[in-house]
Amino acid sequence: QVQLVESGGGLVQAGGSLRLSCAVSGHTSSNYAMGWFRQAPGKEREFVAVITWAGAKTYYADSVKGRFTISRDDAKNTVYLQMNSLKPEDTAVYSCAATQKSFSVARFRDAVDYWGKGTLVTVSS
Repeated sequence: QVQLVESGGGLVQAGGSLRLSCAVSGHTSSNYAMGWFRQAPGKEREFVAVITWAGAKTYYADSVKGRFTISRDDAKNTVYLQMNSLKPEDTAVYSCAATQKSFSVARFRDAVDYWGKGTLVTVSS
């Protein structure tokens, strides 16, 4: 059974940076496309970013493009989300996701096999 455990969340001022990590256990992360989602209070979960197998391609939500960077280190079975120029509207619980299925970016959520429990990011103004 694959487990995903996020870390790195916390409180940061607007304009600041955080790096989230997602540790993969129970399987080799290189077998999975990995992504991040977020859910703000009272809102639906939304796609943030995805990185394909071997990091060949990355895709981002328009709201984070140019500010967030997803990367992976399969030797460490870990995926990262570097978040720069954070805004109060980035406040949310950020969850890691993994899939072995083929997917389109628009339908990545439907392809997810495994979810992490999430880590809270709070951006103060």
